[in-house]
Amino acid sequence: MKTVRRMLYRDVVASVSFVALAFLSLSFFIDFVDELQKVGRPGFTLWAAVFGATLELPGNLYELLPIAVLIGTIYSMARLAQSSEFTILRTGGLSPMRALRLLAVLGLFFSAITFALGDYVVPFTERQTVLLKAALSGGRKVGPTGAWLKERRETPQGERSYSVNVAGIDGRGRLVGIRIFEFDGDGRHVSRLSAKQGFVGADDVWLLEEVERTVWPTGAPGPDRVQHETLAELRWPSTLSAGVVSAAVLPLKTMSTTELWRYSMHLSDQEQAAQRYEIQFWKKALYPLACIVLTALALPFAYLHARAGGISLKVFGGIMLGISFVLLNNVAGHIGLLRGWTPWLVAAMPGMVFLLISLAAFGWLVRYR
Repeated sequence: MKTVRRMLYRDVVASVSFVALAFLSLSFFIDFVDELQKVGRPGFTLWAAVFGATLELPGNLYELLPIAVLIGTIYSMARLAQSSEFTILRTGGLSPMRALRLLAVLGLFFSAITFALGDYVVPFTERQTVLLKAALSGGRKVGPTGAWLKERRETPQGERSYSVNVAGIDGRGRLVGIRIFEFDGDGRHVSRLSAKQGFVGADDVWLLEEVERTVWPTGAPGPDRVQHETLAELRWPSTLSAGVVSAAVLPLKTMSTTELWRYSMHLSDQEQAAQRYEIQFWKKALYPLACIVLTALALPFAYLHARAGGISLKVFGGIMLGISFVLLNNVAGHIGLLRGWTPWLVAAMPGMVFLLISLAAFGWLVRYR
């Protein structure tokens, strides 16, 4: 069995690696052509286009690896079936359940690689991509209205709530266009801070530069009570950490599973809409397990008779299955967000559907074919 395991694993890993390399080459070419359109603008060079396309590779590999696992495993199983090697293995004692366990272990290996990519490599490279593009273009805006954060805390004057708006980041990754609105326990507007730029220090203290502060001492705005001052610098203590702020101003791809969970909990505590981030958390947590499901889906192809279509036809079927999995995964997320479905159920739905399909196909082929 050790020899069988080594032969099967070597064949499947080689096929999956070849398919993943082909997908990465195609994705690099597409990203490079897209970046070439920016060459000639201030700061954009050919090497910047190459570097930007290269930084996109880990993210592309993370998204395409389950599909590569499916197509590579189908190709390996179909080739073994066509050459009668799998028939010999079955004659030698390789039962369907044992074959399923072998592929499940291999799927677990690919799941670990997918998890490591999604939680450690991709967030780092995506942050570097965002910072590179911000440096080349002079900054990055966060939508038409910026990013909004909320905070509640106790002060010597009583309970205060703060609404913080950040317009974006500059070429050095610092926050720009910062506005902080302070409200008292009765919801009255107490003060407003406007800073041209700033950043969050290691002790969660915001260091603001070129600050304009407006204060209404009684909480009732009026021309006779307004106090206005301009400051070169200001330290603003806050419970909004650098991780929370970066989650608000950077794309979702830059966040790990843990960061998504913390930010969704922060939004829930502040009574903000958190379902989008909860769905993304569960999708990121469950996405690596798709490798196990898709390897199980590939096993029935080993039990198809050699006359039931050539290898190319079976690989084409694998490509269609992979595309349908990605399509279902994306559509389920959008529909779940619109309908307000349970986040973990939305994320698990594509995997459960394909798991049922794989088990049904496997049972039918083993029993009747």
